[in-house]
Amino acid sequence: MEITENKRIEVPIWHKLCLTIKEASVYSNIGEDKLREITRNSKYPFILYKSKHILIKREAFEKWVDAQEVI
Repeated sequence: MEITENKRIEVPIWHKLCLTIKEASVYSNIGEDKLREITRNSKYPFILYKSKHILIKREAFEKWVDAQEVI
């Protein structure tokens, strides 16, 4: 972990419990537009809504990606 100048702790993506769409895109190499399209369907177990924001539960997302043959 790294503390930046404004005292905010930066946690590596692979240690985070939840990811933003942008972080999930970088982590999985799936485009942000495709992830937004996928997250519009609330049936997936890796989606977490925080007010108007969508977060991706990293471990559940990893399992889901592992099970896919085509995205």
